[in-house]
Amino acid sequence: MFFFEAMPWYNAIIWLVVLGILIGINEFIRASKWGSIAIFMVLPVILTPVWLNSGSEITSWFTWIKVYSAVAGSIIFMVIRFTNFHKKHKWYLTLVPIILGLNILEAVIREFQVGLEGFNGMVDGVNYISGGWNYVNASAGILSIILICGWFGIYRRTGKRKDMVWPDQTTMYVIAYAFWNISYVYSCAPGNAFYSGFALNIAPIIPALFWAKGTWIQNRAHTLSVWMIWVMTFPYFFAGTDSAFRVALSYNPTANWTLALLALTSNALLAIWQLYRIVKYRLNPLNDEIWTDTKGYEKSKHMAN
Repeated sequence: MFFFEAMPWYNAIIWLVVLGILIGINEFIRASKWGSIAIFMVLPVILTPVWLNSGSEITSWFTWIKVYSAVAGSIIFMVIRFTNFHKKHKWYLTLVPIILGLNILEAVIREFQVGLEGFNGMVDGVNYISGGWNYVNASAGILSIILICGWFGIYRRTGKRKDMVWPDQTTMYVIAYAFWNISYVYSCAPGNAFYSGFALNIAPIIPALFWAKGTWIQNRAHTLSVWMIWVMTFPYFFAGTDSAFRVALSYNPTANWTLALLALTSNALLAIWQLYRIVKYRLNPLNDEIWTDTKGYEKSKHMAN
């Protein structure tokens, strides 16, 4: 296989189960204030002593930072979902792009580390290969940060589900981000890339495309938080060398290059298009929404719960 080694049939079934569980938990969180509090505020406090004493060799600095930054993002979004604080204090909305940008930056730093230190062979208990693709994909990540826009248009959707909606965060951005993140995970978190690269990126996109438009970043924070809590608690479940659920990479440099170039190309094309609209309509990307005349924006803005 091009991206992964040959796998038994049940790994594909487990992948679908992981995808379904992530989507299901996200729907539970969307519907429940108390569920959100339990998962994002209570559970990490209870589990932190467990994580501190796990002694896992595959838990790196990035894993520690990622679990708490993802949870922090979910909590920041909860304030918008369940209170009116952001309406009285407009500055609070800037925390949404800040936490997204920081999450991307964490990965960019890790990617540069993998490339500059020449991760090859076993590092942090996981088998790596490194190369020029790390720098290409890190560049795509930097572009993904620059392309964040329209945050002052974020609002809370009222109804049974208190969603945080970001209408100006288009499907184009979501797809470009997904290409970048899949490439990042494939190169820098190879132990469970089959699941955390593909299933974890697809899970927040599905509801945002079909029944909860404009909620991708909220869904992404929810599913990433749940995934990182799981990975910190059971680090060897998918990534352990003896795990029946582990799917090994092909460790084919061409596969790494393919993903990295796809990530950079998609983000570069979006950057060109976004810059064109900024110039054409004389927009300020720090204050203005950029995609207000598109169908995707309108659907996100006016979709009911």
